[in-house]
This record gives sequence, C-alpha cells and structure tokens, in this order.
Amino acid sequence: MTQYQPVAMELQETNRSSAAMELQETNRSSDSEIETGITKTSEDAEVDLPLREAFHQYSKVSWWVIGLSTVIVLWGYDLAVVGAVASLEPFQRDFGVFDKMEDGKEKWIIPTIWLSLWQSFPAVGQLIGALAAGPMMDRIGRKKCILIGAIMVSVSVLIEFLANKVQTIDGMRGAFLAGKIVQGCATALIKMASMTWVSETVPTCLRGPSMVVFPACNLIGQFIASVVVFGLSGITTDMGYLIALSVQWVFSAAPFVVAFLLPESPAYLVRSKRMGEAKTNVERLFAPKNDTDAIFEKLRLSIEEEERSNEGISYVTCFKGANLRRTWIVIFANLLPPLFGLPLISSASYFLQQVGMKSSHSLMFLIAGIIVGFLGNLGSTWTLSRLGRRRLTITTLLIAAVIWGAVGVSGIFTAYHITQWVIAGFFMTIVFVCGVGVWSTSYAIMSEVSSLRLRAKSQSIGGIAAYIAAIFTNFVLPYLYNPDSLDLKGKTGFIFAATCFIAAAATYMVVPEMRGRSPIEIDHLFEEKVSARKSTRWQDLSPEARAAAL
Repeated sequence: MTQYQPVAMELQETNRSSAAMELQETNRSSDSEIETGITKTSEDAEVDLPLREAFHQYSKVSWWVIGLSTVIVLWGYDLAVVGAVASLEPFQRDFGVFDKMEDGKEKWIIPTIWLSLWQSFPAVGQLIGALAAGPMMDRIGRKKCILIGAIMVSVSVLIEFLANKVQTIDGMRGAFLAGKIVQGCATALIKMASMTWVSETVPTCLRGPSMVVFPACNLIGQFIASVVVFGLSGITTDMGYLIALSVQWVFSAAPFVVAFLLPESPAYLVRSKRMGEAKTNVERLFAPKNDTDAIFEKLRLSIEEEERSNEGISYVTCFKGANLRRTWIVIFANLLPPLFGLPLISSASYFLQQVGMKSSHSLMFLIAGIIVGFLGNLGSTWTLSRLGRRRLTITTLLIAAVIWGAVGVSGIFTAYHITQWVIAGFFMTIVFVCGVGVWSTSYAIMSEVSSLRLRAKSQSIGGIAAYIAAIFTNFVLPYLYNPDSLDLKGKTGFIFAATCFIAAAATYMVVPEMRGRSPIEIDHLFEEKVSARKSTRWQDLSPEARAAAL
C-alpha cells in the first residue's frame, strides 16, 4: 500500500496540488492579496493564460520547475523505501526476532518498539528540518539549503547501508534509526527550499500547474521504490535490501546538480538587498520573451509592501480575537489525515503480512495502492472544483468510517484465507475515497481558513501540529497490530472507524464552508462569528465584498 506520510507545511503532500489550484481560483477576486515573489494584480494580462500558452511564454522558468521537481523524486523514494524494505524477509531476519513457524517456514517480525521508532522518528527529523529551513533559507538562500540537504541525504544513506555491520542487534537497529532521522531532516530541508523557490518565483498563471508537478514526482519516487523492492524480493540475502537502500544515492545526485545550476530566487536576493544579482536572475528566468524590468520592479514593490504589512504581527496574533478560531481550524485540518487512518495505510505492506499475506503479495498491493492514490489525486481535481468542503469532508469521512468498520469485522475472521485479500481491498478503497475527499479538502481548508497576513505563521503552527500527530500515531500504531503486542491485526480498523466518526462530527461543528468565497468574505465570516452549520447559506453583503466580486 502507499507509503504517504502527513508532513507539515507540505505544499505538497500528494493532494495539496489540487487544493492549491482551487485556492487560486477562490482568491482570484481579491486584488488586495499580497504574495511573495511575482504577485498577481489586476493589471496582469497573462494571469488567465491557457497552460500551453503560459508554458511557452514562461518557458525558461517552466523548465527550471521541471528540473527542480526531480529533487522530489528522492523525497518520494525515501518515504516509500523504508516501509517497503521492512516487509522483505532478509531485512526482518537481520533486524527482527523469530515469531513462529508458518507453512513450514520461519516467520520473523520487527520488534514493536523498533518498528514504532523507525516509523515515528523520521518525522522528528522532518520537524527539525522544517523548523531549521526558514532561518537557514533567510540566511544562506534556497540553493545552499538544497546543497546541504543533498549532502545530509548521502550521509544518511551511508549510515543505513552500514547499519547491519554493527556488532550488536540493538546497535544495528539504532544505527538504522539514526540514518532515518538524519534523512528525515535532510529531505524536509530540500523539500521546503524547493517549494519556497517555486512559490515565490513562478508566475501566477503557472503556480497551480507547477504545484501539480511536485506531488506527481513524489508518487513517481514512491512507485520506483515499490517496483525496485518488489524486483528484489526474490533475493534471500541482505543484498536485496542493501541495493534498495543504495539506490537513494542515485536520486541524491539530483539535488547536487540543481544546487549548482539553479538561479537563486530573485525574491530572496531582493530581500537581501542584492538588487544587481536579483535583476540578473530575473533575466535568466524570464528573458527574452518577457519585460524583465517590469517583472523586477513588480517583485521589488511586492516585497516592500509585504514587509510593511507584516509589521506588528507575531505568532501570538494567531491566537487573538477571530484569529483564534481560525488557527484551531488550521490545526484540526492538519490532524484529519491521521484521523482517517493515513498512518496505518502508510505501513500497509508490513501490516498485511501480519494478517497473513505473503511478502511478495503485500508488495504488489504497495504498487497498486500508489496507482490508486494517484487516481484519487486526479479525481480530487474534479471534486474540489464542484463540491463544498464541508459536504465532501463529512461524506468521505463517514464512508471511510464504514469501510474501516468492515476492516475490523474482517479481522475477527482471521482463520479464513480470503480475509487478507478483503482487508487489502478495503485499504485501497479507503485510499481512493479519502483521496478524492477528506485528504484533499484538509489541505484546501488549512490553506483557505487563515487570514492573508497570518497565513505563513498559521501554516507553520498547523505544520507543527501535523508533525506531532505523525510522531504520536506512527509510534503507537505498531503496538496495536504487531504480534508481540496487542496483536489486533484487522480489528485495528475499529479504532479508525471511531476516529473517522469523531472527525466527521467535529467537521460538522467547527469547519465553515469556504468554497467560492474571497479572502474578504472569509474574513467577514469569522468576524461576524457565523457558526459552521449556518455558513453554507451565509452571504456577505458588505460593500467590500461586493467590490471584490466585481
């Protein structure tokens, strides 16, 4: 099954792309929006250019985005490969403990404590990387952050590769854990720097499509990892999982190349008062098809206005007045992925083995799950543009709750061979249902609900909440289903059936409908303290909202 992990401040996690595109449409009516980088104004003649024309008009920067997206393939591969190699029998034999004889063969499992640490502590590294990324990018720029991340990835892979050479079994496990923590920090740093470069450099007409490239490359990386591990599953020695881990070195070459060739972000250079370099890089990115002097001047004025508008605000502002309610909704939206069961789905290839599925078959479902997740991502583009956030979120959560309940019931009948296949089918159904619904809407909600002036800080707070939730859920889950702990197997589904029902009820009570509303309307909705249940029919009749709609 898919190896997706909820990651903070991801403009990324697979379904954020469609949410970003929808958010762009939602905010289109507000001329007051200030964005970092090349900002949209009412004078932008090319804002609504068709994709093909926009790509031709801004061909240089478009190719740079495609080149930069190769970095995200590394991120996707890293996310998938750890869960995948943990399902290989040689890895379980080298790093695990003997469980029982099954069909005349020895069955080995990973001890619960180490499985919990391997699944949860990479998120600790990601949290450290995400928190460090902001100050580092402000101090040394985007390119150097990508380079530092690439060096850290190479070191982390070396630690993982040599982990089985440590003399003691706990030493081996600890070394592998250390490698994953360093790798989590490195990939978060690379990802944040790459996303920041795109968000502040790409023209508005290409920003939504550019964000689609990143989750697509994430899926490509995960797909490659699953295919590689599946191809190596027949190797009965440690060479199989060592090859899968060493392939990460191949992908780590992309950040090195990007770091040396990519033009530094003009927005960063302007903020650093390096105007000459900024103008040169604008020319590298946009000449000769565009007026680079006009682009540079608009960028300079945009950043000056942004700096003025940010005066006097802090993280404390997010918890005052009407912003308090908005910040709690951002946090809740970041918690939706673990509530609908994403952490268990992420480790499904190992989980399915615990309900009786062979290693090779569980890896086949890993590949199939990634494909289903990709289809769900495509479907979310349609659902987000046509259905309200509240209805789509609540409906898909309730459907997921019923399916999780069915998983729990299936777990009662473990004596039947078909149970493992039924549970695998339910897992893929949940991936698709949540992919077209709550998974996508969670990113739309967290993006839309915060005010423009506080959006960066609100997203940071929500991102920290997502990391903490990921650490907690990934640590606790193995204790629920692993054979040396509670050994619930499929009955774990009952837990997520309950969390989905709770999440649906909470969405009904606290999340207002924001689809199709401008930032001004959303501001007024919270200022007037309109309840979530009445928000669907609420209309903003203020002069400001009418002016924005013109």
